[in-house]
Amino acid sequence: MAAADTITGKGALVLFSGGQDSATCLAHALTRYERVETIGFDYGQRHRIELEARLKVRSAMAGLKPEWAGRLGEDVTVDISGYGKLAESALTYERVIEMGQSGLPTSFVPGRNLVFLAMAGAHAWRRGLDVLVAGMCQTDYSGYPDCREDTLKAQERALALGLDMDLSLDTPLMFLTKGETWAMADQLGGDALITLILEETHTCYLGDRGHRHDWGYGCGTCPACELRAAGWQDWQEGRAS
Repeated sequence: MAAADTITGKGALVLFSGGQDSATCLAHALTRYERVETIGFDYGQRHRIELEARLKVRSAMAGLKPEWAGRLGEDVTVDISGYGKLAESALTYERVIEMGQSGLPTSFVPGRNLVFLAMAGAHAWRRGLDVLVAGMCQTDYSGYPDCREDTLKAQERALALGLDMDLSLDTPLMFLTKGETWAMADQLGGDALITLILEETHTCYLGDRGHRHDWGYGCGTCPACELRAAGWQDWQEGRAS
């Protein structure tokens, strides 16, 4: 999805984790919406690194363009760590990341995106924001059923009905490959945004910040790192051709 050419008068709430995808979504929102706020979730992650990264990325994002700084408003982090204990996945407990008996990877946190969107919707209602912006993607979604377009359309409808408001869900990465996500970030913020994503965003499931690769920091072997690395390679090859 290309960046919008004109700013809408709507206000947006970005589900912001501090990873590559949410950083790209924040740039998208700052390019498209007049007023932008962010929300993050402490759901009992195994690693606190992404909670630290999100604040660094958010602060740096405001410094990339004066107009972005003017549009970026408040941030809130919601403590739902009890939910992480209930979910009990490889992202919240010390478990091996592999394919589980359910046919889904053990990194799947059941219902995570549905919980995030419900809480974000409530916050948007309180803050008078019209749009939830989120980085779910059906192209590179690791088999997670709560990243599918059908799931999210149903959740959008449920939120609009349950909150009795015209709340919409903007998922700009839904049909992009990871390589196309890199390209979108470049289109939105150029070299400065790409450098920020490389140096400050965190994707690695194992919380590794000790190894620097061409595509950023991470262990290089978990599914999240492999996907990010493959996307970087695809984007680089596309630029060279």
